[in-house]
Amino acid sequence: MLQIGSDYAWLWVAIELVHKQVLGVYVSRHRNMLVAESFLRSLIKIYGKHTVYSDGGTWYPEACSYLGLEHLLHSSLEKSIIERTIEYFKDRTEAFDDYYPCKHKIEFDLSRVNNWFGLFVFMHNADILDMKFMKLVRMMRGERA
Repeated sequence: MLQIGSDYAWLWVAIELVHKQVLGVYVSRHRNMLVAESFLRSLIKIYGKHTVYSDGGTWYPEACSYLGLEHLLHSSLEKSIIERTIEYFKDRTEAFDDYYPCKHKIEFDLSRVNNWFGLFVFMHNADILDMKFMKLVRMMRGERA
């Protein structure tokens, strides 16, 4: 859970543990099987069906069962890596919200936060891949590297 302004939201993150790349991020107002299923379905569209490892949340086994995915629990080491990565994300999100607060007092809108996470994940994964800045700029323009 993370605080965005005066409201709270749930952060869903899929991480590839070997290289610590972020495969997907989603921010929602609720934490339940339907949101978990939606998030996992979006990952299936990109990466195909794979085994899902989770921290033991009750919503994951139901969502995996419905989608026909195998569900396993993380080891203590894997949980530690994931928790550190999620804390890293949460800290950066709170800092972003502190420095760039939403000026519009419209109802709780997560699109701003989702856009921020999209950019943050892109930069995080580029850093992990040790991508040079100009190569990153060319890639963002759609040019071949």
